[in-house]
Amino acid sequence: MNDSQAPQCFTRIRAIYSRLSEKEQSVANLILNHPEKIIHSTISELAEDLGIADATVFRFCKRIGFKGYQAMKIAIASEISSPIKDIYEAITVEDDEKTIATKIFKSNIRTLEDTLQVIDMNQFKSAVSAFVSAGKICFYGLGGSGSIAMDAHHKFIRSGMNTNCYTDSHLQIMSASQLTENDVAVGISHSGRSRDIIEALEVAKSNGATTIGITHYATTPLSKIADITLFTVSEETEFRSEALASRLAQLSIIDALHVNVNVKLNSQMKDSIQKIRNVIKTKRM
Repeated sequence: MNDSQAPQCFTRIRAIYSRLSEKEQSVANLILNHPEKIIHSTISELAEDLGIADATVFRFCKRIGFKGYQAMKIAIASEISSPIKDIYEAITVEDDEKTIATKIFKSNIRTLEDTLQVIDMNQFKSAVSAFVSAGKICFYGLGGSGSIAMDAHHKFIRSGMNTNCYTDSHLQIMSASQLTENDVAVGISHSGRSRDIIEALEVAKSNGATTIGITHYATTPLSKIADITLFTVSEETEFRSEALASRLAQLSIIDALHVNVNVKLNSQMKDSIQKIRNVIKTKRM
């Protein structure tokens, strides 16, 4: 993803803050709390103020997706001149039911908006093309991500596509071993570090299948192994984990893929949906 296509600097930092080192977090804190200081400082001045090496600042810039310090400064200056209202608020034990509900809804809205910013449309288009031409699509997920994989299977089977969903690690790797260059394997893991999901994609990739990863916005083993990566952004709070908040973003990515594929497979999709509607009628009283 190049800088012109990338999400805003503040969004990038919030997305991976908990995974930054202590020194990197000192840079992040300064940017989030006093961004104006960054645009008026050189990399050496910033490093000296924070008591860290120039190289640490440079690595921080690279880690959040910029080519260097100057590119990050330009992004920060742009955000300061066009600020976006921060609707995120932390939940406290003093909050009543309505306040908590309101904060959850606002947090979910922000998660979707931030995720929309980090989607690389070139990667997204590649994923749509891979789905359209796939002989078989297999969705892999464990735990909370397993329910996302099941939802994806449920959606795409309605489009008349040959899909499967596996939430058991043994079945995942068995399935992956049978895929070919005509197939697609989709691994869903918020952490991007699930050993079983990564192993399944590695096996699928070794057989020539196209691999797609859906994970959080950061460099992870999953994002490295996948041919195509679609990122989500979410924040963690004391009462709600980042992984839980990300599910809405994962579901929305699946929905966006599904609708795009349906548009491209218009006649096939309509025939399939009608067949499914006809058989489902028999299940109703």
